[in-house]
Amino acid sequence: MNQQDFTAFGLSKTITDALAQLGYKGATAVQEAVIPVALAGDDVIVKSRTGSGKTAAFGIPLCEMLEWEENKPQALILTPTRELALQVKEDVMNIGRYKRIKATAVFGKQPFRGQVAELKQKSHVVVGTPGRVLDHIARGTLTLDRVRHVVLDEADEMLSMGFLDQVKDILDQLPPSQTMLFSATMPDDIERLSQKYLSRPERIEIESPAKADIEHAYIEVSEKTKFAVLKDVTVAENPDRCIVFCRTKENVDFVAQGLAALDYPVEKIHGGMEQDERFAVMKAFRAGKFRYLVATDVAARGIDVDGITHVVQYDLPVEKESYVHRSGRTGRAGEKGLAISLVEPRDARRLKEIEDYLGRKIEKRPRPTEQDLMRTADAFEDKLATDVDAREKTATLNAGIMKLFFNGGKKKKLRAVDFVGTIAKIDGVSASDIGIITIEDMLTYVEILNGKGKDVLRAMKTTKVKGKQLKVYEAHKK
Repeated sequence: MNQQDFTAFGLSKTITDALAQLGYKGATAVQEAVIPVALAGDDVIVKSRTGSGKTAAFGIPLCEMLEWEENKPQALILTPTRELALQVKEDVMNIGRYKRIKATAVFGKQPFRGQVAELKQKSHVVVGTPGRVLDHIARGTLTLDRVRHVVLDEADEMLSMGFLDQVKDILDQLPPSQTMLFSATMPDDIERLSQKYLSRPERIEIESPAKADIEHAYIEVSEKTKFAVLKDVTVAENPDRCIVFCRTKENVDFVAQGLAALDYPVEKIHGGMEQDERFAVMKAFRAGKFRYLVATDVAARGIDVDGITHVVQYDLPVEKESYVHRSGRTGRAGEKGLAISLVEPRDARRLKEIEDYLGRKIEKRPRPTEQDLMRTADAFEDKLATDVDAREKTATLNAGIMKLFFNGGKKKKLRAVDFVGTIAKIDGVSASDIGIITIEDMLTYVEILNGKGKDVLRAMKTTKVKGKQLKVYEAHKK
């Protein structure tokens, strides 16, 4: 197959156009293997490292197979964390933008009422954490009767976080569905789960963690010298973008405060922070607002951030699998990366377990010397003072989109098809120029694509929708 051309999969133009706008150059190995199987409707088990492009591997076929006319959810995607749920929702909606695919994210520590209101609208895909998904099922606010596709994303992490029983409860209540399971590792619990709930699945293994384009190394440190060595490593390595992983939120606070005192562009994220603050930090990191992120394992899974050149394990993780997930933040999509660990004497056994799991020795390196630091100091200071060159992959896609606001919704008996039928009759506008439509009780939002927003806005000021003249404005951007 020509990996530079997604049309080789037989995808519709609405999907391939979106992929082109998103900057997808060609299928990764996991996408090339999974997409044909998924499009055939078969169950699939995929072992593939983080950063291999697996979200698009299931997001592309899902968006291709979903029916826009159906109002109830047709696909359910389970994720271990709130951050990943939001990321997957965004990715699915971007891939399905020109098909008007709507995804809804549901997770804990967010008002239930707002999620219920969103679920009452047309939602083709629901992405959520197991606990909150079960809550919605129990309260009858998430209907499952039209679900035909189920994705278990980061399945090993869901199980390690104690979600096994909840995942089983959800799967037990689903109608017959295509099931796709994605995991970076395959512990016994995953195998047992797949044997029970998947039907003759196609097994796909793309690569082992050791084969990724990531260089692994460690430096011996003492508790007293650890932070000083971290500082030396950042100067000597001069990363473009770097994540520093710690085991505890106390260490995250300590390291982040220490780097900030040295004028590093740094932020932190851990489970003790408010959810909105965590979301804001990750959004800013993806946008390139700062170079260094200090985090607990809450940020180790599924966060798609381009250009992470270095991962520093300030503390080795307790679970050897977590080392793989942390280091998988770098070396993504064919890029090279370095995962370097700061290892205290008490970590010797844990390091050996990680090496056994990787199936390779991790290179021991000396602490950077004064000569090393002198050679890189000027370049380090220059880079520290410049902005991150981060380009949102959605920038091109969003450039030609205008969101319009109409002062009428469900209370006026308006439906999405009413807006599509009306807007598509405007001269020079077709249904393919209409994006996602969100209808609430008293108002409606309609995305207009391909730079035709101003034309539609002008025409709709004097055009009725289902016999009703609505006020229309450009919606304020958040």
